[in-house]
Amino acid sequence: MSTPFTDFFMPSSDGLRLHARLYGEASATGDAIVCLPGLTRNARDFHDLALRLSLQRRVIVIEYRGRGSSERAIDWRHYTVAVEAVDVRQMLKALRVNQAIFIGTSRGGLITMALAATAPQLIKACVLNDIGPVIETEGLRRIASYVGKGTMPKDWNEAARRLKESNPDFTDLTEQEWHDFARAVFVEQRDGQLALSYDPALGNTLTGIDFSKPLPSAWPLFDGLKAYPVLTIRGENSDLLSEATLAEMAQRHAAMEMLVVPDEAHAPFVGRERTAQMIADFVGRVG
Repeated sequence: MSTPFTDFFMPSSDGLRLHARLYGEASATGDAIVCLPGLTRNARDFHDLALRLSLQRRVIVIEYRGRGSSERAIDWRHYTVAVEAVDVRQMLKALRVNQAIFIGTSRGGLITMALAATAPQLIKACVLNDIGPVIETEGLRRIASYVGKGTMPKDWNEAARRLKESNPDFTDLTEQEWHDFARAVFVEQRDGQLALSYDPALGNTLTGIDFSKPLPSAWPLFDGLKAYPVLTIRGENSDLLSEATLAEMAQRHAAMEMLVVPDEAHAPFVGRERTAQMIADFVGRVG
């Protein structure tokens, strides 16, 4: 059976081999869709959604340096939103994409906001998945507690069990969905051992944060999205995007659409039916 996507590789400005998955045809009508994962995540998070959207559009799922099939940075200090936004711009230039609808989960939403400030011509519309201009300290503290840390599970059953235990605020996932989640977080090496699907050095980017103080906000970056159609998705149990921040976003961007996903936390799964349908409807209206 043929693979429903093609792999695209290109060199970054500092010589790293970066990867993206391409779904659909380059000649498809309508604006391309660019999917940007979370901090430690990869293209597999968007597979089901990309299959759905690529029936009529070109879908590009980018893996940042150090994630998935993209090469790891020599210096972990290059794992920043600013550097990754440049990588995204270079990737889209290589693919001859002049404008797109962006779907950004967590870190991907921050990169989208950065692009709105540095390359506004690239953006037609955007979906922000459980991210806004204010990141809750407790949520980021939780993320910092596990990124790049811990021992590896001995098999896929243990991997799924660990994820289920460490994500109790996702209350309605099936066992199959937990196993699919595990296969997006871990990879199986040639010797059969499981490993992280990202560079553990990403954890270094979170070690210097003072969690006793509120994190700096990015309201000016969000305000830069007022010129575009925006859909913001929040997990009902999210500890990273608060209800108060979502309400303030809606007040500042009166035309912003919203979806609160019940029984999910940070970050909602974009491929599940209720969320995927909302995204597909939004894309159909704006692009």
